[in-house]
Amino acid sequence: MQNNIIMDNLTVQHEKDNHRFTMAINGEIAKVAYQLRDGKMYLTYSEVPYNLRGKGYGKELVERTFEQLTKEGYKAVAVCSYIKAVARRSEKWNAIIQ
Repeated sequence: MQNNIIMDNLTVQHEKDNHRFTMAINGEIAKVAYQLRDGKMYLTYSEVPYNLRGKGYGKELVERTFEQLTKEGYKAVAVCSYIKAVARRSEKWNAIIQ
């Protein structure tokens, strides 16, 4: 239950100048990096700080990144294997993730 409360309070920030999406978790930064080409975002890398791994933060980060992409009107290509795996778990991302 406590973990769900923590997850509800997390937000993704789009740092366009740094070509990444970030999420602050207990003072640590998790991120999804991308390259922008031909109007598409190529999601190249995801990282969760070592001490936060295995707790669901990576999935949360990627799904919230997908939500932000939807809000901003981007289509994306999942290059990172973890991002691909998260995208495949739910058909709702098929419209924006290749």
